Amino acid sequence: MVKISTSILSIKDNIIEKIKILNTTNTDYIHYDIMDGSFVSNTSFSFEEIKELNKYVTKPLDIHLMVQDPKSYIHFYKSMNPEYITIHYEIDNLEANIKLIKNNNIKVGVSIKPNTDIEKIYKLLDKIDLVLIMSVEPGFGGQTFIENSLDKIKKLKEYINNHNLNTVIEVDGGINDITAKSCIRMGVDILVSGSYITNSDNYQDKIELLKKV
Repeated sequence: MVKISTSILSIKDNIIEKIKILNTTNTDYIHYDIMDGSFVSNTSFSFEEIKELNKYVTKPLDIHLMVQDPKSYIHFYKSMNPEYITIHYEIDNLEANIKLIKNNNIKVGVSIKPNTDIEKIYKLLDKIDLVLIMSVEPGFGGQTFIENSLDKIKKLKEYINNHNLNTVIEVDGGINDITAKSCIRMGVDILVSGSYITNSDNYQDKIELLKKV
C-alpha cells in the first residue's frame, strides 16, 4: 500500500493542536518543507520554530530541504532522527551533501524540480534511498498538479525495476484523491499531501482516501 507523508506547510492556525491530531492518524510520516528564501523565493519554519513544533511530533519525519546550502540544515535536523532528509538535485555540492546525510545514518533523498529531466538523476540512484519528484514548483503549498510529472514517475519506475534498484519514489505537489490515483498507477511509493489533508475537517478520512485509491 502507498505511504502518506503529511506536509504541515499549509497549516496556518493552531499548528501544535493539528500536529497532535495528525499523531492520532495513520499517516506514515510528518513532512517538513524547509525553505531558505534563496533556492526558492519563499521561507518557512525557522530552526527555533521547528525545535518547538517537533516536541509534539510522534510520527517519523520526512524532511525536504529546499535550500541552496543544506550543510547547516543537515546538522540541525540529524538530531531529530528523521527517516529521510531530501535535498535538491539542482544545488551545488550535491554529492558531498549526500555523503553527509548518509554518514549520519539517515536515508537520503534527492528531489528534482518540474523542469529538470528525470534522466539526470539516474546516475545517483545507487547512492540514494529516495527520489522526490516535485509535481508543482517548490516553494508554496496548495498548487495544481503538473500532469507531465506522471511521465517522470513512469520512466523512473521502469529504470529502477530494470536495474534491480530499491530506490523509493515520492511525489509532492497538488496531491488529492484524483491525482494520487494516477501517481500510484505510475509506480509512486510515497505521496506527500498537505492542504488536501490539513484543510479538511477530518484528517484521518482524507489519509484513508489517499491510501485506498
